[in-house]
Amino acid sequence: MIQSSFLNKILLFVFYYLLLAVKIIAQVPVDSTAVPVTTSLPQQDTTVNRDSVPVAILQTDSISKRPPKDTSWTINTTHPVSAWQLGQQILLRHPWLGFKTEPLTIQSDIKKFTGKEILFYSLIVLLLSFALLRQAFPKYFSDLFRLFFRTTIKQRQIKEQLMQTPLPSLLLNGFFVISGGLYINLLLDHYQVKPVTNFWLSFVYCMIGLSGIYFLKFLGLKLSGWLFSMREAADSYIFIVFVVNKIIGIVLLPFLVMLAFMQHQAHSAVLVLSWCTIGTLLIYRLVLTYAAVRNQIKVNPFHFFLYLCAFEFAPILLLYKGLLVFLRQTA
Repeated sequence: MIQSSFLNKILLFVFYYLLLAVKIIAQVPVDSTAVPVTTSLPQQDTTVNRDSVPVAILQTDSISKRPPKDTSWTINTTHPVSAWQLGQQILLRHPWLGFKTEPLTIQSDIKKFTGKEILFYSLIVLLLSFALLRQAFPKYFSDLFRLFFRTTIKQRQIKEQLMQTPLPSLLLNGFFVISGGLYINLLLDHYQVKPVTNFWLSFVYCMIGLSGIYFLKFLGLKLSGWLFSMREAADSYIFIVFVVNKIIGIVLLPFLVMLAFMQHQAHSAVLVLSWCTIGTLLIYRLVLTYAAVRNQIKVNPFHFFLYLCAFEFAPILLLYKGLLVFLRQTA
């Protein structure tokens, strides 16, 4: 009982003290001119940081706003269009797809080469073709060089063996046409004689012209041998001509590589050296043909010289004259 009475007295005292404090706070007047308390501590900036984006850009948001409609598009009911044309018009006038706008061009830093890359790869293919032919027909190449340089006394036997293998002979004739056409085309390009501006189109024309010349030569010799009953002599002459052509096609390979990529004095020196080599081979061909024909028929050297002037030199001079006339007309 004593403890409960003492606890009641404490609670009444605390309650009385709280009532007195509330009464004192209610009686204190509010001072409107109070000076704000200043402290030495830095105050935090309560202003909102504005974005650096201009207000105009924020207002014109191209994503949130719908693009304007094309009101100038009218459908012609008198002349209806097809479904394909209608689909094209819909795509062109669609506000979101933007088919009317110009395409975006992206500038790349990739270096583009505009040199002689195609010529380089063409020469690589030509060299690989010769290597494949050499690997596929090793005996034919061996007999060909032995017959050309006359390193054996069994020439007639080797000639018959070469004539019995028409496939490598035909392939090497085509190889001569390609290498000879490329050589002539490089000469025309060096001397700025360009009937056709495209290099590779001119190369095709050179191959066609070279193959046409030797095809007509082949037909003329065959016809002459049949008319004058000298088929064996004509066949021997044709065989030697095409053997020398095969050797020329092989010999031209290093000259083609050098003429394609050399310049200035080195190019001129290689050019003169190629002329001397081809001229030597042609002179050697004349010697071989004269020896082959003389062994079968009696021919006067003067008559043989007249034949050379009529069938060897005259066509070349006519082609040269025609080329000059063509260039004068185009100039």
